[in-house]
Amino acid sequence: MTPSLLAAAAGLGLGLSLIVAIGAQNAFVLRQGLRLEHVAVVVAVCTASDVVLIAAGVSGGGALLTRLPWLVPVVCFAGAAFLLGYGSLAARRALRPAGLQAGPGGAAAGLTATVGTALALTWLNPHVYLDTVVLLGSLASTFGERRWAFAAGAAAASVAWFTALGFGARLLRPVFARPAAWRVLDAVIAGVMTALAVSLAVRGLQGG
Repeated sequence: MTPSLLAAAAGLGLGLSLIVAIGAQNAFVLRQGLRLEHVAVVVAVCTASDVVLIAAGVSGGGALLTRLPWLVPVVCFAGAAFLLGYGSLAARRALRPAGLQAGPGGAAAGLTATVGTALALTWLNPHVYLDTVVLLGSLASTFGERRWAFAAGAAAASVAWFTALGFGARLLRPVFARPAAWRVLDAVIAGVMTALAVSLAVRGLQGG
């Protein structure tokens, strides 16, 4: 295996290890996939956002963030507020289950609202910046001239994961034909969002 392929494989492995976890993006993509609602657009938005952030990190964006320490708390509080709002909606759906046909919570959301939510869950989430811009960007620098091969591997991980999660979620639709399953999913999402919001608020109070 050539050095460039080794760098790409390292980026792929690290990218998957960071992205395959319960988080705001993954919970939203999973839910959209189960509803069969704007799946391709959501997958494209999340993937493109990750690719842009990874490229920014490899280009030196992580170093820029360290020069603007005031920005981290601002993003933390904004992200915490958004996640609390999204979590409260999930909690309400858990308390008021609905059928799979209309999706939990009633009628399907419009494309604009769905894209806006996907963008907010990505760009208002400091954890995404820490994983992509700071961590991946820092590690990519250790590969020298092959850092872009590392970045390509990390980007491929995002493409593969979001595609599999979004389009593979439909395999679970028989399970979610029961309102009780939606209640459990939305309760988990509400818990995850609340926990993330609290952690972001604490980070903001600590100054990032």
